[in-house]
Amino acid sequence: MNINFLMEETEKKRYSVRNYLEREVEPDTKEKIESYIASLENPFGKKVNFHFLNSNEMEGEEKLGTYGVIKGAKQYMGTTIKLEPMALEALGYELEAVILYLADLGLGTCWLGGTFNRKGFASAMNIGEDELFPIITPYGYPAEKMHIKEKAMRRMIKADHRKEWQELFYNNDFSTPLGEETVGDLRFPLEMVRLGPSASNKQPWRVLLKDNACHFYEYKEPGYSKYFSYDIQRVDMGIAAAHFDFSVKEKGINGDFDTECEPEVELPEHMEYRFSWIRK
Repeated sequence: MNINFLMEETEKKRYSVRNYLEREVEPDTKEKIESYIASLENPFGKKVNFHFLNSNEMEGEEKLGTYGVIKGAKQYMGTTIKLEPMALEALGYELEAVILYLADLGLGTCWLGGTFNRKGFASAMNIGEDELFPIITPYGYPAEKMHIKEKAMRRMIKADHRKEWQELFYNNDFSTPLGEETVGDLRFPLEMVRLGPSASNKQPWRVLLKDNACHFYEYKEPGYSKYFSYDIQRVDMGIAAAHFDFSVKEKGINGDFDTECEPEVELPEHMEYRFSWIRK
């Protein structure tokens, strides 16, 4: 898998686009995207399926509702998995890789996990009933101005705000915040994790640096996933894994992910272990 972009530069380009020009992505660019997707792999070893849709090529566009969140978009990408351990994390990892790649190409995207007509999109994308269909994103050229509802949503979720280091990263235990000045070459990968997108900007990832490894935990926001049959914040954990992995590879830092390396530490309430990155 070739990452094909620089993390810091591309992360600055990426934002949630909800207002699009009615201009289709060119066929040669779409071929590049499909080729990039075909090259994808994830550290959790789970299969993620991608589905494409152009609403200009179908009848019954009115069924493709996004509850007024998305304007102007005609092209969409959906993802499906089989619901098994680490599959949601795998989906988050691979779709974020694609979203960053699209940002590098100058295209806009927007993670949609709840604000879309799942039944209508599943039908239009020919998604089988045995597949879990958690996330779609429109993709295309951003309009110059945000629409009113888009501005309101960004204000509501504080889209441009990120938690501080001491809220997200810890050293040896969860009572000792990790200082930026003490982590050496891991400062950049952790900062890229901090800046990552997440559902409703909840930023559920917490990272514990212990025994030459970074252990990733999910802070499970009470009640947040109650409307889903799965924990949607595990997709966010996959996004965190992607940002970390792409960053350490960019900097030439060697290590591997492991899902069975939970350290013995006292956990705060609502905290659950997800995976680790172990330095070589």
